This record gives sequence, C-alpha cells and structure tokens, in this order.
Amino acid sequence: MNLSALAAAAFLSAALALPATAAPASPAETFPGAAGVITLSGKCAKLVVAKFDATKGCKNELASVTLANGSVTFIFTSDGKALGFQGDGAGIKPASNGNARLPLSLVTTGVGNKMTGQVKVAGFCTFGNPYAGKPIAIECTAESKDSSFTGSFRTGGKLVKKGK
Repeated sequence: MNLSALAAAAFLSAALALPATAAPASPAETFPGAAGVITLSGKCAKLVVAKFDATKGCKNELASVTLANGSVTFIFTSDGKALGFQGDGAGIKPASNGNARLPLSLVTTGVGNKMTGQVKVAGFCTFGNPYAGKPIAIECTAESKDSSFTGSFRTGGKLVKKGK
C-alpha cells in the first residue's frame, strides 16, 4: 500500500465534502501546517486497536493530512490497513517539552486507499515539529465507548515529504 496515495485519497475525498465557501489555511512553517499531505519517515513504535497489537506490521511512514477546514489526521498503516487519528487543528495547544497537543474527535479506519469507517472518540495526539530538523515523536491515544486506540511514531529528524 502506498501511504502517499492513501493520504492523497483521504485528502481529496474529504476536500470534496467541504462547502464551497471554505477558505484554504494560510501557509505556515509549523507542523502540521497548511492544507496538504505530509509524509514522515521513521519508526512506527506502537499501533494497537483494543487488544489487537498491529505494531509488527506497522509501516515506517506516517501521513499527516490537513484539510482546508483545519481538520488534521495522522494516518498509521499496518498490513494494508489504515488507522487515522483526527481532530480540529484549531484546538491544537502547546504541551510540555516544546510539543503540541491535538484533541481528537474521530478515529478513521480503512483498507488500501479508502478510509471508510469512523468512530467517535476522545483523546489526544502529542507531537513535535519535524521542520526543526530533530527527531520527534507523534503519540496518539483515544478511547471510544467500546474500544481504545494507540499509535506512536518516531522520526529520524530528516525533512518531511510534502504533497498536495
């Protein structure tokens, strides 16, 4: 499965659902930044859904998709399946150690290039800024009425790949 294609498909399908009056976010040097897709390389340290541990098959790439309406999704992939942690980027607040924290409202699921499932959740993703040129961690935890979701990813500090 191509993570960039998955992220682009998620971005395109969500963008088509936006109202015509939605204005694009202004460009920023921060992460996750302006509308678009960013792919990070590094190490998937943990990916768990309920009691199922998908860490072993977890791909060493993570996509960050930011929509024009400000929605941010961090997409982990494992064995052809995708798990996205989604929240409103307007809710991002500073956290400890120079990190930021995104409150989560949804976990999205999919297979291949299609994100088809949605689960309402409460939780957070805590992350650093990969543009700083240092290794960072992206750690997401969320809980729904029936399940829990955890994803942890560490970059090697190299610059990210951007897409539209």
